Amino acid sequence: MRGTHHVNAAGTRWLGGCLAWLLGVVLHLQQAALWPVLAYGVILVLGLFMLALGRRRMLCVVVAACLMGIGASGWRACVRWADALPEHLEGEDVLVVGVVNGLPRVGPNGLSFRFDVETAQWQGEAVRLPQQLSLGWYVAFADRPGRGAHAPQALPELKAGQRWRLTLRLRRPHGNLNPQGFDHELYLFEQGVRATGQVRAGGQDAPELLLERAGHPVDRLRQQVRDALYAQVDDRRAAGVLAALAVGDQSAIDREDWQVFRDTGVAHLMSISGLHVTMFAWAAAWLASQGWRRSSRAMLWVPAPVAARALGLCGAFGYALFAGWGVPAQRTVWMLAVVALLQSRGRRWPWPWVLVTAAVVVTALDPWAMLQAGFWLSFMAVGLLMASEPAHSHAVATAARRGRWRMWIAAASGGARTQVVATVGLAPLTLLCFQQISLVGLAANLIAIPLVTLLVTPLALAGAAWPPLWSVGAWLVQHMVAALQWLGHWPGAVWTVAAAPPWAQAAGLLAAALAVMPLPWRLRLLALPLALPLLFPSRALPGPGEFEVLAADVGQGTAVLVRTQAHLLVFDAGPQYSQEADAGQRILLPLLRSRGESRIDRLVLSHRDTDHVGGAAALFTGVPIGDLLSSLEPFHPLLERLPAGTPHQRCDAGQAWEWDGVQFEVLHPLASDHGRPLKPNAVSCVVRVSGHQGSALLTGDIERAQEARLVDSGAVAQTDILLVPHHGSKTSSTSAFLDAVRPRVAIVQAGHRNRFGHPAAEVMARYEARQIPVRDSASCGAWQWPTEGSSGFDGRCHRRTDLRYWRSAP
Repeated sequence: MRGTHHVNAAGTRWLGGCLAWLLGVVLHLQQAALWPVLAYGVILVLGLFMLALGRRRMLCVVVAACLMGIGASGWRACVRWADALPEHLEGEDVLVVGVVNGLPRVGPNGLSFRFDVETAQWQGEAVRLPQQLSLGWYVAFADRPGRGAHAPQALPELKAGQRWRLTLRLRRPHGNLNPQGFDHELYLFEQGVRATGQVRAGGQDAPELLLERAGHPVDRLRQQVRDALYAQVDDRRAAGVLAALAVGDQSAIDREDWQVFRDTGVAHLMSISGLHVTMFAWAAAWLASQGWRRSSRAMLWVPAPVAARALGLCGAFGYALFAGWGVPAQRTVWMLAVVALLQSRGRRWPWPWVLVTAAVVVTALDPWAMLQAGFWLSFMAVGLLMASEPAHSHAVATAARRGRWRMWIAAASGGARTQVVATVGLAPLTLLCFQQISLVGLAANLIAIPLVTLLVTPLALAGAAWPPLWSVGAWLVQHMVAALQWLGHWPGAVWTVAAAPPWAQAAGLLAAALAVMPLPWRLRLLALPLALPLLFPSRALPGPGEFEVLAADVGQGTAVLVRTQAHLLVFDAGPQYSQEADAGQRILLPLLRSRGESRIDRLVLSHRDTDHVGGAAALFTGVPIGDLLSSLEPFHPLLERLPAGTPHQRCDAGQAWEWDGVQFEVLHPLASDHGRPLKPNAVSCVVRVSGHQGSALLTGDIERAQEARLVDSGAVAQTDILLVPHHGSKTSSTSAFLDAVRPRVAIVQAGHRNRFGHPAAEVMARYEARQIPVRDSASCGAWQWPTEGSSGFDGRCHRRTDLRYWRSAP
């Protein structure tokens, strides 16, 4: 009894210490700014000292582990932060010698790749750069607006492992920051990328290939396999799925296919996730065990179970390495390593102990993993499967005694039950992370999981030895995608909800655990009321006569949401970043989802420039639109993509409507402007919004002449919120216009270090002279008004209120 008590006490202290470590990591990740590295070193040493003195006392273990979590994570962050690009090199041309790292991505606009820096020179002197860069090598097309008539520039056949001398223009990482949006700066920080930039192909220092094979042999092999796959499979979309499964090139999957996979809940299968690595480890262990048992000498040397675990882990490591060593694959390898180590020492810990131990190992190597949805989804999925495994194993063993067929039936039913457990158990976490869940996900996964894991992925890997197998895999992918598209088109296939408050999120997670755990039905029934606040979150909507404004951070472009009590207006749809990405798909649709917006009552497209209409096509297909108001010419290609039956009318001064006591009025352009040969900026729609608590003026890209007409005609008057015309260009924001409007706050939507120089210094000087506060999206992020706790028209800058050390300072 005494020994058992000692073991239980030790196990409890271990669990408490692991949880305290994770708490320390979480506390560190909330820091707005890093402390000096010496401070983290002191905290880490203090934690180790406390652990050494009081390792048998629960309180000492917990406090020590928490301090160690803070100290170790902070030290790692300081080391990574010190690798930043020096400020004086931002925007400068630097001559760099380095090696291509990973698989270069070929897109419609050029190449994107990672680059390991070896040496760098600026103005003839050696300089220090971050160890790893994320670069683009772009082409100039004759039909690209505003770029002039240039012949397409020939790009080299860039390969992994090549050493190049390149002239680069670099900048520190900076991403768009929106409520519930993707944190691009965190992603790059976790990846160890501390600068981004592009290749400067012109000038005297032209790009030069120095050595064909300078390193990264695994990546060179991966690229050879990918190139051979593309040569074998004509269907580019099917080849992209196979490339993602074989070598981890997720960027090869077509954008439309990604949408199908997300809508049907199978996106986790199309990347090298924990499921694939675990299945590969299991297969390698089974094959090793079968072969090991055939050799008596090997059995005498090392027992078969021990050899199977070791070789299975080696197989998982090799597969993850060949697939690009992505962060999800790394997490799975470390988790499997912890489980294998515990089993090799003869320890049979309860599954929560195993999971928490694995989480400590993962966060020790990658503290920022705790901020990734994949971390929580993978650990919860494994936890749910571990919790339900004893009942499954008992059912299979019982059926096996009754005959082979009964065993197979029990195994199949157990597999289906496992999928149900995973689907139901992960649903609240999926809603919490993505604000949407696929209602056809269970059916889609029952089809896709066995097909992808047992057939498509093995064929994708085996095709490297015999390429015709890739054709078979492509045929399976084509039919699988067709079936998923059919499921995804079912009415109500995807259910979206608004982001819930923290207490509702916690209740939803508890509901998921109650629903799938082997508990009495009376306890399981509590899951329903607990889940309701997460499934149907309350929304704070404006009152009658009131409105909200959210100026999204979309980079160099415009997108503004105006919400009344029962209606939503979206003014412009942001830019198109490339032929494969735009603000509608990347920013606006997730933003609308997180806010619980299921419909746009009126979409206003101020004019035809791509930084204002680039995301419109994604909005057309992603959310119902009541009607479209624009100054697009009748034969604009975008109108051909407008859903059938959606009304479209032209912006004309004098148009007005009322929603929920809020007045909307179009001030520009005049009806006669549409028939004149004017440039697009001259016919920008200008909309004034007026409610009980204030007014807003949304201006598009009007310039001096249009501002003068609005002032002379008396169309504009004092306005509380001004969307700065033309992103703060020198051609707009005249003194007369600002004196007429007299805004209490001005919003500039412009890209960070954009090539146009917006907002212009002389324009900002005019705002400053009139003591008009300016909120620039590059330093503010998304701007929201009104917000709880804010006074007047200050609003909320998300970059300033959600400060984190890995983001660029406001």
